[in-house]
Amino acid sequence: QVQLVESGGGLVQPGGSLRLSCAASGSAFSVNAVGWYRQATGKGRELVAAITSSGSPNYADSVKGRFTISRDNAKNTAYLHMNSLKPEDTAVYYCNVAPLVIIVAGRLDSWGQGTQVTVSS
Repeated sequence: QVQLVESGGGLVQPGGSLRLSCAASGSAFSVNAVGWYRQATGKGRELVAAITSSGSPNYADSVKGRFTISRDNAKNTAYLHMNSLKPEDTAVYYCNVAPLVIIVAGRLDSWGQGTQVTVSS
């Protein structure tokens, strides 16, 4: 089972930037897709960005042009660079590692603790 540790969240003003990191254990990282999800208070968890094992990214419309997902297979780590942050980006952000079809479906049983992102003036 993959262990996931998200970090890099914090309080930022609107228009600011943050970089989230997702450190994963195990040897399956490089052959799987990575997804970044977020869950705002009182809402369901949504997929905001995913990257395939070969490095092809995809984004939710709400973050397209502002967020960039990347991965470093040598470090078993994925990143989410977030620019032009808005108050509506406030949420707990989670990552996961799995085949792409499972990442997109969100049918994952194990999650890390997440990292809180708060966008507020």
